[in-house]
Amino acid sequence: MHRFLSIHLLLIFFNLVSYAQNDRPKTLDSLFRTFFPDNEPGGAVLIARDGQVKFSKGYGISDMLSREQMTTKTLLNLGSISKTFVAYGILQLAEEKKLSLNDPVGKYFPGFRNKEIAQKVKLFHLLTHSSGLPDNRRTKEDSIFYLSAKDLENFNPILENDSLHFEPGERFEYSNPAFNGLALVIEQVTKMKWQDYIRELIFRPAGMKRSTITDGPYPEKGVAHAYLTDGASWYEQDYGEEPTFAASGNGGVWSNVEELWKYELAIQRHRFLNQAWISSSRTPYPLKNWKGDTPPFIGLSWFITEMNGVRTIGHTGSQGGFLADYVWVPDEDFFYVVLCNTPRDLNSLRAKVFALSNIKNRKRGK
Repeated sequence: MHRFLSIHLLLIFFNLVSYAQNDRPKTLDSLFRTFFPDNEPGGAVLIARDGQVKFSKGYGISDMLSREQMTTKTLLNLGSISKTFVAYGILQLAEEKKLSLNDPVGKYFPGFRNKEIAQKVKLFHLLTHSSGLPDNRRTKEDSIFYLSAKDLENFNPILENDSLHFEPGERFEYSNPAFNGLALVIEQVTKMKWQDYIRELIFRPAGMKRSTITDGPYPEKGVAHAYLTDGASWYEQDYGEEPTFAASGNGGVWSNVEELWKYELAIQRHRFLNQAWISSSRTPYPLKNWKGDTPPFIGLSWFITEMNGVRTIGHTGSQGGFLADYVWVPDEDFFYVVLCNTPRDLNSLRAKVFALSNIKNRKRGK
């Protein structure tokens, strides 16, 4: 089961704190070395500014059995960053008028037990984590089933809901099954596997030649494995150990930091979607009946927030032992991505990267 929880997301975006000047490492390399020891599972990092890569490097080990080193070309699971690819698939179909974001989910899933819910919840609610649909999967009680359950098996339980946590659009509640459902919508509309559609729509024009999307088991070779530790030893935690790992709509994309920079450039240069839809994806979506404690901060899958007064557009990812942080700072023309194959304190790491990179609210003199 994904440990990418809403509270974790909010901590990353709202609770990052600055640290004393004399505590800062002198270089980015020395900073990352403190986070990723050479003899442990590690991570890969890329930083770009003004359209150019300024820093990229791999740290630690990608496979504890083979002792293969992590590099900037190593493929790692993106966890929930995968949702942005699914979202762009939906938006492309909307641009082509093959569907509407206002379509009720019942149009694509007539098997909803509660027909009123099926009409209330729209596709844009799924994209913005505001559907109110409870995640009623029994992932702990039926963990063996969910080790291999794919998108359909992960969304089918949602059809059985007879009530909502809140009215659609009223507030935020992070939902993995929502994106399993959206992936299935892509398949219904295109009559092809959603993975193949995204390869043609995004990977090809972006030049992401090594990136892949799994459909059940992931490649046994050429990718990093993910690990957790009990304090004494490392143990693998990815496909076969982590429930829902096989459900690709919410976390099935595998890439490396170099190709994620290509992805970001393709987004900014509108290589697979026009400027209006790209802008909509990275602007808080207007939820007219919003009742959340804060103003809406969710675009069409992207999270638009502030860190120390600096506007950020990004997404995080967590699945098994994989952890990732992807962030774009438009006012600074600054991009930062880190992919890990074991959990690290990415909240603290991002704050320190921003400080070393002199990312601050210049309008306020901060």
